Order: sequence, then structure tokens, then C-alpha cells
Amino acid sequence: MSEPSESVPGIADLSRRNMLRGIGLTAMIAVPGAGVLSACATGGGSDNSSGQAPANTGSAANPFGVKEDAPLEVVIFKGGLGDSYATDVHEPAYKKKFPKADVKHVATQKIAQTLQPRFASGDVPDVVANSGSDLMDNSALQTEGQLLDLTPLFDAASIDDPSKKVKDTLVPGAYDAGILAGKPFLLKYVYTAYGLWYDKNLFAKNSWTAPKTFDEFKALCDKMKSAGLVPYGYAGSNASYYQYWMILISAAKIGGNQVLVDVDNLADGVWKSDPVLKSAQAWAEIGKLYMDKSHEGLKHTEVQLQQNQGKVGLYPSGSWLENEQKKDTPSSFEYAMTPTPSVTAADKMPFAAIRAAAGEVYFVSAKGKNTAGGLEYLRIMLSKEGAKGFTEKSGNITVVKGATEGLTLSPGNKSVAAAQVAAGDNVVTDNRLEDWYKELEKELRSQTNALMFGRQSAEQFCENMQKKADATKADSSITKQHRDK
Repeated sequence: MSEPSESVPGIADLSRRNMLRGIGLTAMIAVPGAGVLSACATGGGSDNSSGQAPANTGSAANPFGVKEDAPLEVVIFKGGLGDSYATDVHEPAYKKKFPKADVKHVATQKIAQTLQPRFASGDVPDVVANSGSDLMDNSALQTEGQLLDLTPLFDAASIDDPSKKVKDTLVPGAYDAGILAGKPFLLKYVYTAYGLWYDKNLFAKNSWTAPKTFDEFKALCDKMKSAGLVPYGYAGSNASYYQYWMILISAAKIGGNQVLVDVDNLADGVWKSDPVLKSAQAWAEIGKLYMDKSHEGLKHTEVQLQQNQGKVGLYPSGSWLENEQKKDTPSSFEYAMTPTPSVTAADKMPFAAIRAAAGEVYFVSAKGKNTAGGLEYLRIMLSKEGAKGFTEKSGNITVVKGATEGLTLSPGNKSVAAAQVAAGDNVVTDNRLEDWYKELEKELRSQTNALMFGRQSAEQFCENMQKKADATKADSSITKQHRDK
């Protein structure tokens, strides 16, 4: 599964112990005679202990001055995107450029569990795909100096057109999505659209039409229920964020993107505002009438499999879903995506508006042994060849402009492309709290389940979320972030 970034609050005066707790470390590694902070700062034998990016050499071919025989280690989250894009495309491209270099590949679904002992000792990999439900906290890592500033990468010459900077070859918003504390520490590589997913063939067979309003949504759910399907479902065990995306998207459609900006900026009273309350009320009704309570104990792949088997009608997710389920999707099933329905006739954004954002975090470790190689690896990823190869292997589109030219898109991606065209400039912004405030995001997951599985009202949901947001804002130990749009 390709999942969104989760984050623990970045804490300005974190000790090494607190930072490692922040990224999920449960067993501390002690170094006799040294403080926990200095133990990591001096560990790992990095040739770049200052955490500063290599200077740009001015060479279009090798702008970061990569040593041709320097080893490179890449750790990849192996979820819905798989890892063949790394093993079959990006790593071979790097190896072709630096044939004397040994490229080590590590694939895991447990990023924090795999890497937390290494960050404790200072023996860190060079490139990390930080994703999944067990990812590390990007904000805390940045606060502790573990992330390399990627400014030299984005200012370097593009592989495809040396007259252009890398950042000028990306779709709008991709560069800004990776900014922490005013600098681009993250590369968000996958351009993802979010909405409600269904089987196009099943809909055609039953003469069902994707709903444009919540009234149509409920009428369709009634038809699905009569046909023996669970009309709407998501997995409460590990993917409740799939559903809180829908709640926030609907809130933005009702009140405009400023609602989501205010959520991220911890604005006073935003969770109790009319757009958020109306959205929560609308979705709570869907949960009450049309969901299966047993889904709260299931994992995402289990609910997704039920949809592939014709048991679930509509499912909220991002555009990685089709690729993630390809092994379990029968030939009779054809994925399609529709935007979230309009809640009111007075919504500020039209039905066609979709949430489309850069996602899937990649970073270079500031204390890695080959930071120059890490930057070059990401530059290869951001070439058209690297991006096309990623789409072919993962079934997902990247943030690189024009990289899908000449590719045959899957039914799901064709649906996404059509939705993006229909949306035009009506794009729901992404939320940054997933990267910025881990404990707030965790609370949102819990409150979303309580709302959707009928344990609390929309008013209680809004009240509880506002209390947690207020507590986050008042906690001086949590580094605050800010966005203007």
C-alpha cells in the first residue's frame, strides 16, 4: 500500500531519546560515557557529518561531485508501489552512471522498525522511501538534523534539459509539498488523486451512476444495499486516514481550501467551523446507514479484496489502489474513480473538484555516507526516463511533467486523468498535518473511526478534534509549522 506520510511533532529541544521515541523507537541504544544526542551525532562514519549538502560543481553530468566508487544504500517501503521501480529502473540507472559503485537495496514494509536502531547508532542509509503505517516522523527527523536540505537537487540542471532546473520540470505544488521549516527537505514523488473507487463494469451491469451529490450518494447506497453489497467501506484497523481524507475533502468543498489551510495552521475554532461540522454530519450518516461495523477490525487489503469480490460498492482511496490490488483483481473488474459528492448546493467548490497532491516521501539522510550519491539518485528519479519507468513498474504517475507521454495507462489511471481534466483548476489542497503533527494525526484517526462506526456524533467529533488541536497549539515543545496556501 502506498500510504500517506505520518509524522510525530518536531520538538525543538528534543533529546536523542525523545527524537527516537518520536520515530517509533521502543528499545533505546545506549552508548557508555556519551549522551544520547552526541552518540548519534558522531556515529556512522559519515563523510558529511555537518549535514550540509555537497556543493554544486556546476557540471550538468555530475553536479554534486559523486565519487564514482562510493557505495550507495537505498531503503524502499515495499507497499502498493512495490519496489521493482527501484531494483529495475532507478538503481540500474545509477549503477550505469557509476559502474564502480556498489548499490545496496533494502525493501521493507516496516520502515521505522527497520531503521530506528540504525538512526540510534548513526549508521544510516543514504536514500529512504519513508512511507507506510510504520514510517518515521519527517518533522522530528528534520528538527534533529537527520534530513539533508534538497535545495541543491532542485536547483541542479535537469537530466533531460540542462537549461532547466530540476524544480522547473515538476508539476505545480510538488516542490512546495516537501518543504519543512522553510526548506525542501523532502521529495514527494507520486502525483496522487483521491476519491471514491468502484468497479466500472459492476456499475454498468446494474445501470448505476457515480453520485454527484450526497442525496444521490445515499440513493445509490440504498440500491447497493438492496443488491446485497456493503455500499461503503474502509478499513478501520490501519487505514482510517483513508476516511478522514474524505471528511476533509468534503469540508474543503463546502468552505474552500482555506478550511484545510486553517486546519494545518491550528487556527482557533476551525474544527468546530460550519464546513467541518457539515462534512462530519454527512459522512456520519453514511457510516450509520451503509457500512459494515466488522470493517473496523480489518486491514485495508482485506476490505479492498472484498471490493474485488463484488461485496463492497464504494471505497475511499488514492490512485495507488489499482496497482496494489492487481494480483487480486479479476479480469471482470475495472477500476474507476469519482470525486467526492457535493454536500450542499452552496458548496464553494464544484463536484468535479478532486484532491490531487504530491505524495510518497523520499529523503536523503544528512548523516549518510554518500549524500552526493543520494542527491544524484533522486535526480535520476526526476528524469523522464526514471519517471516513466516508475509508472510502468508501479502503475502510478509521478510529479515529473510530461513523463506519461507515450505510455499506455491502466483503466484506473485513465479515470484519474479524466477526473483531473474535468477538475481543471478546482483542486482540493493536501493537508500537511500528516507531516507536521503526529499526535494530532493519530487522534484524527481515532476520532474518525468513532464517528464512522457510530460511537459518537459529528458534534462530538468536532469538539474532540478541536481540543486536540488546541492542546497541540499550546504545547511549546512542539515545533509549529505554517502555510499560506
